[in-house]
Amino acid sequence: MKRALLIMAAMTTLAAPAMADEALAKAKNCMACHSVDKKLVGPAYKDVAKKYGSDAKAVDMLATKIMKGGSGVWGAIPMPANPQVSEAEAKKLAAWVLSQK
Repeated sequence: MKRALLIMAAMTTLAAPAMADEALAKAKNCMACHSVDKKLVGPAYKDVAKKYGSDAKAVDMLATKIMKGGSGVWGAIPMPANPQVSEAEAKKLAAWVLSQK
């Protein structure tokens, strides 16, 4: 019984950061245009992770796009700037997006 509880506690601890970042994405309204596994208005996070996952500078680049917006990379519809997202939040979101492989 103790072993099962320890395993469950460890799994909860490991899952918490990913869930927290998804919660941040929802709180900052990212999920209105994006989803983890399918294209909505913007690309799926899994597609972004696949495209930029091996780029060491991707977190900073994506954080900048999250805050300032961007266009032309994923189609004709531009991503608007998100001034309500701080730099720390943008980096956290970018790292989470890149983990969605």
